[in-house]
Amino acid sequence: MTASATSVLGVGNILWADEGFGVRCVETLERDFELDEQVTLVDGGTRGLALLEPLAAAGRLILLDAIAFGGAPGELVVVRNADVPRFVGQKAMSLHQTGMQEVLALAELQGRLPKELVCIGVEPVTLEDYGGGLSSLVAAQIEPAVALAVDQLRNWGHHVTRRTRPLAEVTVNVGALQREPYERGRPSAADACRIGDARFMQRSA
Repeated sequence: MTASATSVLGVGNILWADEGFGVRCVETLERDFELDEQVTLVDGGTRGLALLEPLAAAGRLILLDAIAFGGAPGELVVVRNADVPRFVGQKAMSLHQTGMQEVLALAELQGRLPKELVCIGVEPVTLEDYGGGLSSLVAAQIEPAVALAVDQLRNWGHHVTRRTRPLAEVTVNVGALQREPYERGRPSAADACRIGDARFMQRSA
């Protein structure tokens, strides 16, 4: 199969523990692999309906996300094509997931879903940990999820090679928002309430 325009979309909120899984997967994919110019990496964050145009513009789309689908904590699942909108809509665990349901439903209604759609999801372990990093079970699934994404890209005809040296800086997340400095820089439990993180709060004057 010849390659055509493909997007790899990671969604979620890195501020809420395992919610950030999809974004961290896209970050890892960019850091560790060189992709051909027909592949676009997108940090979808929590942009909701603003993702309609990037999603609809893709001929093929890989969606990476943490989704409460009732599996074992940390379990990976792969869902394809027409099953994806129904799968993502199984259980709204967050505002961003509700947004993805709306995006997929609207794209489907408009007849603008990508011709090939793959969702790689993980069952989250913990979400209510503001400023926290990924749980160990979910973090351990980043590499397997990225490997699944790489295999899918290659099956679609894209040229994907592992970098001889991982990128020090990626474009989908910059500086302190990259996973390693973000998680390393988190204050201790004694210094920061786990329902808030001073790095993302501003005191009024």
